Amino acid sequence: MSEAFFLHGPRVGLRPLRLSDADGPYPGWLNDAEVCEFNSHHVFPYSLERARAFIETAARNDRTEIVLAMVVEGRHVGNVALQAIHPLNRSAEFSILIGDRRCWGNGIGHEAGALLLDHGFSALGLNRIGCGTTEDNAGMRRLAVKLGMREEGCRRQAAWKRGRFVDVIEYGILASEFTALAKPGA
Repeated sequence: MSEAFFLHGPRVGLRPLRLSDADGPYPGWLNDAEVCEFNSHHVFPYSLERARAFIETAARNDRTEIVLAMVVEGRHVGNVALQAIHPLNRSAEFSILIGDRRCWGNGIGHEAGALLLDHGFSALGLNRIGCGTTEDNAGMRRLAVKLGMREEGCRRQAAWKRGRFVDVIEYGILASEFTALAKPGA
């Protein structure tokens, strides 16, 4: 990978979002019903101006969130984030959006997620990282488990999707659990 990344793995580089990302496919992902089927986007139209405003806010880095662009073969393919970072509780919420359909189902999300979770636990000193997803989001539920997260509970009828209320399933992983996964033989 010729580009300088904040974090990188064998196939994925993670870097801060850039204003130039708004000129690429990124805003379109948030207007795509299929890409946003299981997240909170695609409720209101997402404009180029909103994309730029979000990127500028993320760039301020107020230490409550880390939002990074996922780059594969020089293409911005999605975003991954730790949000609601709480310094006292040493916790954060994990989120991911893969907008480039060519990257669906091939392990890119797992690689990016593992890089960011490792950073959260090792560099930020977090103790717990969690995420929530709708009950019918099989892909995110598989990713959470593959990242070592455990199902922790259910928020009943907490989201409105496709004309009905759906449950939100909560997942979480502790630093000690993540460390144990990284040990040989674990």
